[in-house]
Amino acid sequence: MARFTPHTEADIQEMLDAIGVETLDDLFADVEPRYKGELDLPPALSEYEALREVDALSKENVSGLPIFLGAGAYDRIVPSAVGAVISRGEFLTSYTPYQPEISQGTLQAIFEFQSMISELTGLGISNASVYDGANAVVEAALMTARLTKRDPKVAVSAGLNPRYREVIETYRVEVVDLPFESGTTDFSNLPDDVSGVFVQSPSFFGVVEDIEAASEAAHDVGALCVAVCDPISLSILEAPGNLGADVAVGEAQPLGMPLMFGGPYVGYMATKEEFVRQLPGRICGETIDKDGKLAYVLTLRGREQDIRRAKANSNICTNQALTALAATVYTALMGPEGLRGVAELSISKAHYLAERLQASGFGLRYPDAAFLWEFAVELPDVARANEALLEAGIVGGLDLGDGAMLVAVTEKRTKDELDAFVEVVSNAL
Repeated sequence: MARFTPHTEADIQEMLDAIGVETLDDLFADVEPRYKGELDLPPALSEYEALREVDALSKENVSGLPIFLGAGAYDRIVPSAVGAVISRGEFLTSYTPYQPEISQGTLQAIFEFQSMISELTGLGISNASVYDGANAVVEAALMTARLTKRDPKVAVSAGLNPRYREVIETYRVEVVDLPFESGTTDFSNLPDDVSGVFVQSPSFFGVVEDIEAASEAAHDVGALCVAVCDPISLSILEAPGNLGADVAVGEAQPLGMPLMFGGPYVGYMATKEEFVRQLPGRICGETIDKDGKLAYVLTLRGREQDIRRAKANSNICTNQALTALAATVYTALMGPEGLRGVAELSISKAHYLAERLQASGFGLRYPDAAFLWEFAVELPDVARANEALLEAGIVGGLDLGDGAMLVAVTEKRTKDELDAFVEVVSNAL
């Protein structure tokens, strides 16, 4: 396949003749407003000159630094096999296939992704993914409204990722704030008209929340419980489906995807089997063809906007097939023991760092709350600490803006890097 297919002047004129116009300007005559005049562009460069300029610009970037920034996207080890598999010619397009007869491999990979998510979450049905974690959260909010036949109104706490909350509000879903004390959410006094109750565990601050208590409280007022979970955490924590959650959602970036300047990532969604027709997006199903052979197809697409138009459950008519494939390859490579090992390493290293910081005189924001690999540490000058860390070749944590830094520690961090973090912060402050 050619990488570039430029049109010759003869090609362009032939197309214009077929359309019935004389020039390209005639083709765009009805487009307004249009830019008038000449663009102030630099002189044209040869291919070599352009590549040399791009190479010079790329050298201004810095890569390979130890990263302690998390808040929803994590610097984890990605086996080389992940990139090798998803770069194969069979997966050149990231789009979901519509022709099952020629796309069995891709459809099977999506089916495996769904199966993996169902096993991790303890829920019977998973879709083929949505755009990202925030998108999954808001789709779950709308889903609770449809299932409870209530106005879209959800109860959340400060433990929910603030970016997820912003997306919920963008969709004009009403948000009720829940008490958030000592790092955990109080679900005891819910409004009786909410459609959904959201519990993020681990929370935005890394704290393990009580999903079972959230589920019981939600069901007492006739609402549904939505658990927002890091998939790596589900290798060691009880599955949300086993704790009464009706829907589980989250960001699957930790499963084999590097930090990529904001994406593309992949949101996962899982729910109980009885709610399958309200789950947005698409589902790959396993079936038997006319010859009795195992086959995979897209199913239940009648819920989508490209089929039902304004009556659709959601305007999502696709999924993140390529990044979902990366998550599937990663999880298959790691297996249950590998995922558990990643979680346990991250936890032990995070607790080591927290203990070292406390020994240096810096207190944790929520000292009595159980956390996994992310925690908030109180510092007198977070901005100065991050400046000093960057000067030392370390990417610090997230400045929470109120005298605390949110620090994430993954299996990728070494003891030397953890000790250097403490030393730099202590010297700077």
